[in-house]
Amino acid sequence: MHSPAIDVMRLLAILAVVLVHTTTKTLNATGYDLNAYWWPLLLNQISRFAVPMFFLISGFVLELNYGHHPDYLSYLKKRLSKILVPYLFWSLIYYFFVYKNNQVPLSTTLLWGGAAYQLYFIPALMIFYLIFPLFHRLYKVLTHPLILLALGALEVFILYQDYFVRDLPYQFPISITLMAFYVFILGMVASHHQKQLLVGVKKWLWALIPLTIGLALGIFWQGRERYFLTLNIHAFYSQWRPSVMFYTITLSAVLYYLFSVTKKFPKQILSLSSLAFFVFFFHLIPVEWLWQKPFSFFSVTIVSFGVGYLVHKIPYLSKLTG
Repeated sequence: MHSPAIDVMRLLAILAVVLVHTTTKTLNATGYDLNAYWWPLLLNQISRFAVPMFFLISGFVLELNYGHHPDYLSYLKKRLSKILVPYLFWSLIYYFFVYKNNQVPLSTTLLWGGAAYQLYFIPALMIFYLIFPLFHRLYKVLTHPLILLALGALEVFILYQDYFVRDLPYQFPISITLMAFYVFILGMVASHHQKQLLVGVKKWLWALIPLTIGLALGIFWQGRERYFLTLNIHAFYSQWRPSVMFYTITLSAVLYYLFSVTKKFPKQILSLSSLAFFVFFFHLIPVEWLWQKPFSFFSVTIVSFGVGYLVHKIPYLSKLTG
């Protein structure tokens, strides 16, 4: 089954990833002068929903389509084949040609997604692919209201510990999996209750939109003030915070409703959304070239989608590149 609203959310999430990385370059270059350069910090912080939203979308799509697989091995083959080959290809590109001063062996780098700083997402996603059939079997248990509430409280505790106390004592991708499991499960739940979700969001849209805007501004304020308090760049570079989780949930609900009701430019959105996976892997290359130029976000976005469009025109090449 296909959801146009999910296409829009996937597209907005990859644009947010590009915005995070272009503004990160700017903040690094300014020596983290967050008073003078509050504008790139604001853009950086309100884009922090990107990776959690990708996990939420993954849970939604996997649950929606799992019934099409006859057994675990066929499911795993189909899912892993789509991400494993591009992951290995781009890891080698970044490891040997882009970020060449490597202190970690390639084998270790591949395990935790260390060849480039966006790739940590893929090993964590692979873990979710591996355990998803178990989640699917336990769906009724996991989504019992009391269990779901308890899991949400556990996720908030984990995120609080990582952000406010100390980093989780686990290597990537285990730590990312622990900090993303709840939004992944919520994506699964949303796939079963699409009509109820639309009705509920429509009823509470008047409150959800200002709440989402307030959470976005709160994340900006939180990242800025906590950096001044601790002088730790993790304060604004982390998307794994309780506030970001709530922001991701409310923003996802609003976007899903708005783009389920307003179905404009479906073919164009589908075409751009289909390039999101390539752009995710590729965009750091133009970021390294173009971030010092004016309007670098737009330049990187145009180059990344343009190259992705050309690559997808070459038969079978997208299977290698994503």
